[in-house]
Amino acid sequence: MNRGKTPLTIDPAVLQEVLDGEWAEARRRIRTLSEDPSLHLPAHGTLEELRAVTTEATAAVAASGLTRLPLSEDDGGQNNHAEYVAGFEELVTASPSLQIKAGVQFGLFGGAIMHLGNDDQHEKWLDDALSGRLMGSFAMTEIGHGSDVAEVGTTATYDPDTQQFDILTPFRAATKEYIGNAARDAQAAVVFAQLITRGVNHGVHAFFVPIRDEDGSPMPGIAIEDDGKKGGLAGVDNGRIAFDHVRIPRENLLTRYGSVTEDGEYSSPIDSPGRRFFTMLGTLVQGRVSLDGAAVVASKLALDIAVRYAHDRRQFTSTSQVEETRLIDYQRHQRRLMPLIAQTYANAISHDTLLHTFDAVFSGEDDSPEARELLETQAAGFKALTTWNALDTIQEAREACGGAGYMDENRLVGLHADLDVYVTFEGDNTVLLQLVGKRLLTDYAKELKDIDFGGAARLIGAQAAEHTLFRTGFANIGRTIGDLVTVSVNEKRVRSGKVQEALLKDRVDTMVAALAQALRPASSMSQADGARLFNEHQNELIETSIAYIELLKWQGLNREMHRIQDEGKHPEEAKVLRRIRDLYGLILLEQHMGWHVMHGRLPMARARLIAPTIDSLCAKLAENSLDLVTAFGYGPAHRRAPIADGAEAERQEEAHAYYRAARAKSDWPADEKELRKRAARR
Repeated sequence: MNRGKTPLTIDPAVLQEVLDGEWAEARRRIRTLSEDPSLHLPAHGTLEELRAVTTEATAAVAASGLTRLPLSEDDGGQNNHAEYVAGFEELVTASPSLQIKAGVQFGLFGGAIMHLGNDDQHEKWLDDALSGRLMGSFAMTEIGHGSDVAEVGTTATYDPDTQQFDILTPFRAATKEYIGNAARDAQAAVVFAQLITRGVNHGVHAFFVPIRDEDGSPMPGIAIEDDGKKGGLAGVDNGRIAFDHVRIPRENLLTRYGSVTEDGEYSSPIDSPGRRFFTMLGTLVQGRVSLDGAAVVASKLALDIAVRYAHDRRQFTSTSQVEETRLIDYQRHQRRLMPLIAQTYANAISHDTLLHTFDAVFSGEDDSPEARELLETQAAGFKALTTWNALDTIQEAREACGGAGYMDENRLVGLHADLDVYVTFEGDNTVLLQLVGKRLLTDYAKELKDIDFGGAARLIGAQAAEHTLFRTGFANIGRTIGDLVTVSVNEKRVRSGKVQEALLKDRVDTMVAALAQALRPASSMSQADGARLFNEHQNELIETSIAYIELLKWQGLNREMHRIQDEGKHPEEAKVLRRIRDLYGLILLEQHMGWHVMHGRLPMARARLIAPTIDSLCAKLAENSLDLVTAFGYGPAHRRAPIADGAEAERQEEAHAYYRAARAKSDWPADEKELRKRAARR
């Protein structure tokens, strides 16, 4: 550790305010609810028992009042969408199964009725859905079309003679698959299908379809299969649904973005089929928003467990003949955990930014097409990186706890299994990053329409503000980088926020410019040739998107650090946040060191300083590591990991007491190596 220097004296409560963000009260309210043992999955239980416990727990979520927060005031809510999502994410501390099952019931099934339905449909179904009296599924994904929702095979063909839609699964690959609540509990489903009327396919729309009768048996024409045991989320009853000419009334079409008259005439407030489709899906973006936040919660839990264990666990008498060294004092252990803490702080703070964007759109404060596009892009990029980060964090935390971390009772293996699917549902991460990349290219083209294309690669974007993240101004980077990256280097200079931001931004802008240049010929190619060219640069597109989201997360952390610093009330906390920001920034630079050196952005003298500076920051942060994880706001009832809450400390104290007493006895055996040393000195 950083011997010889006094650790910072920080108040974890101050950092917790930073991490919990604007909707801290909702988070803490649901954390309190999540302490209830009845919401936790039993350590041992059959699949049916685990599902039953999770179903019962969803009733407690509904009873808490959380599910009604996004309703309008006229409907008994508060029109508070971000508070709803922020609280929802904390259900991970009770059980990821509960967070997902409740998400399906209230966020997806209930949310689809709320955001896609009309007033009459709200009156018929919404209250029952949000109270849990009407259990439902969100039947979008098909085994043959996962992320490509526009091409789902399920059809809904309108028959004007009966004024009914005929719902059909025309082939096996069109079966609705991995559908939450389907295997056991759902009485109805919001089904996404191709709406066909008068011989015209108007694209994917949502339909309310009853799937079970009052006795729990499938309705006529409905085939339901149980997905059975999965790799995680044992409390969620996923299943398959197929439809064999299932008839539903015309009134069961959710009509916000498309309706059909009695005689079969279709109309929509949005003329463009493509824009209509993406607008409809955009109303359901809260699933991605909540997964981003839930992954942050899981990362916090894993690090909380691993850091507490590292402070208690001792191994090897490296600094003393009689006392073993704590894991947290080893440099490599610090290098394993401290960067992940910095990353989790960045992810948590950035998520609060995402919640602000989400709330502005869904509350109606700013429901413009530009705001919705911004929300969709932020949600896609943040969800992708944060869920990947969570898996890496949980795995590293597990390994950092050795064999103890592999024991089911210490939560980490279960968290990893449950979080695994987060990277592929609500949009596969790779597909989501393509969305981000395409948005970057679109905005780049808009900004540079009057600028010589060859000169574009020499430009760097100005800092993006919170709600103008994609509106980039430009300044010459040759002078900027030259001014910041000088031959005279030292640790302080490497830790310059201006240097970090300039390098991170330059990488993004250079990558976007190069990608745009490479794809420019596609506009004059055939569809097939254009697709081939795009495919040849798909990996570059994904890497560019990752670099961009990393930049946004660093900027969010940087802004929050400066806010605390400028307030001047908490200098020690501001200082530790600066260390966290610097560690996060330097880790990003280290990960992409080859790019920065290859493109001449980092002189070798400065590049060589990054690793030792990271080591120094890790040592300093390790001294306050308990404070940093205490700021996550979780207690023993949330962690539920014996090694993090006294079991390991008790074992260590017992061993220490034994050796202390034994060494005081006259019959304590001599150490052979020590005897040989004494003999050699004679």
